[in-house]
This record gives sequence, structure tokens and C-alpha cells, in this order.
Amino acid sequence: MQRCASIVRRDNGASYDEFLTGLARESGIETPSREDLARVDRKRKKKGSNEDWVSPSDPAARIAKMKDGTTHLAHKAEHAVDMETGAVIAVTLQAADQGDTTTIKETLAETAENLAHLIEREAEKAPDAKPQVSLNPLTEIVADKGYHSNEAILAVQQAEARSYIPEPKRPRRNWAGKSDQQQAVYANRRRINGNYGKQLLKRRGELIERSFAHCYETGGMRRVYLRGRENILKRQLIHVGAFNLSLIFRVILGAGTPRELRNRRQRSILILLYLRITLQTAAELSMNEFASLPVTRAVSQGCNVPSAIAEIPGLRHGLLELASHDLEN
Repeated sequence: MQRCASIVRRDNGASYDEFLTGLARESGIETPSREDLARVDRKRKKKGSNEDWVSPSDPAARIAKMKDGTTHLAHKAEHAVDMETGAVIAVTLQAADQGDTTTIKETLAETAENLAHLIEREAEKAPDAKPQVSLNPLTEIVADKGYHSNEAILAVQQAEARSYIPEPKRPRRNWAGKSDQQQAVYANRRRINGNYGKQLLKRRGELIERSFAHCYETGGMRRVYLRGRENILKRQLIHVGAFNLSLIFRVILGAGTPRELRNRRQRSILILLYLRITLQTAAELSMNEFASLPVTRAVSQGCNVPSAIAEIPGLRHGLLELASHDLEN
């Protein structure tokens, strides 16, 4: 999650151009041009160090490299997703210069806290009803290989949970004095190579990545122009809440978006029209003649019903043509 802003030095508050101008003058250029500043900047190492630079408008933002290779001030967003329903159960916004093996700890802690709150609220509202939230929700943790480290795998095991995290290609390691980490890593390796582990990793790519696609790609949260971690987190929670509501609407209404609901209503009207036409035609024709109709063959074979209706003589009236046109578009 990236945002646009200028950066200044942490030590003296100089802007980037002022800092380069000072370096150029130290090298003997009294009045440096833009080309001189660019030449001085190319020779420097560690240009975007978070230890030296900070955003004056958003101090919590960190200089980070995006997936497309560009560099921006950014925050790091993480989701914890339920592997059965696909609902997002925890959201964290952390510093972009931290690795996945570090940020996963806060995300898991937030997940455990949210689930404990759900269990407590369910017990208060319906103490005699069957629990809808598992009393041991964090028994299996699935993540991609970026979250794999000896410390992270051991921490998951110490939390009495089973990890399913793919192991990246690494050279042979020395396990001297690290027997606990070795056992945890080997147990995780056995699990991900099993059939159940492969199924979980496949579902991870479907459910977890889908939430990121809806919230950040199509949802437009990949780039934000807000200031402050708190404001960005509020915006992030709104997007995630809308994503979870779409899952509920899809179960109740059969559609997760207004456009999909509108299309389903039009489709329902067309189905009623097709059913009425089919019943009227069946009442007038024999079974052999009815089975040979284009609409009957289309329904039985899963073909395009509007085009099959259009082949029946005498049934091409304006209402049906308009509805068929809307469905095809």
C-alpha cells in the first residue's frame, strides 16, 4: 500500500534537492545544475535508507520497493482469512520495511484477539445455543513461503498450532544448538508435502489472494493519499468490511454486488418468460414435437436459450427480444 509524499533528512530536515546540492558543493561544484545533481545522486549508495529519511507528513510511512520495481513511501497491509468462508477476520497495517516473518506475529495476535472477542460475544448472546465459532480456531495456519523462518515456525508450534508454510530453497543449514527449531521445520515440511497440506495451500491461493484482489486491485486501495497510520487503517477496515458484507449478501441474496443482483433479477424474469412459453407450447404440441423444439434442446443441452427461442415461429414479440438482448449484453 503506497502513498505520495516528499521526504526530508532525519538529522537536519533538509529536502532531497537541498541534500544533493550540499553534496555537489562539497565536491567542488558551486552552482550545480540538474544534470550535476543527477550525476552526484547516481554515485551514491543506500539512497533510500529509512534510517536517514522520513516523511514530514506521515512519519509512520517507510520507503519500500513495490512489486513493479518502483520505490514509494508505503505501509504494509496484512489479512488473516478464514479458510472455510473466505471472510477476513483480522487486518493489520504495519511498517513497510519489516519482513513477513516479523509482521506475521502481530497479525496472528490480532487474529487471536478478534476470535476470542467473537467467542465471548457469542457466549453472552446465546449461552445455550450450539457455538458457531470454534473454541480452538487457530489450530492450522497457512501462509506463503515469504513467511517461512525457523523462528516463525517454532513460534507457531509453541502456540499449539500446525503450520502449513512452504519452505523456500535454501542451502543446507547447521542445526547445532537448534534442535527445537529443527523439529518444528521438519514437521512443517512433512505437512506441506502431504495431500491435506497441498489442498490447504491451493485454497490459500484462492481465498486469501481473492481478498487482496478485491480490496486493493479492484477496490483501489493499492495507492492511497491519506496521512497517518490511523486514517489509512480506518479506510482499510471500511474496504475489508465491504468485502465481508459481499460474502454475506452472496449467501442471502445469491449476489454479492448490486450489478450482479440486477443481472440475476433480469435472468429470473427471463426464466419465467421461458417457462410460460414452454408450457404453452407443450400444451399445444405432442411430446415428440415438443422434444424437437429448439428451446427444449437448448435447456437440456445447456445452450443459449434466447437464440433457441428466436427460432420458434410466432414467438418473436418485442418484450422477448428486448429481454434477450439485455441478457446477452
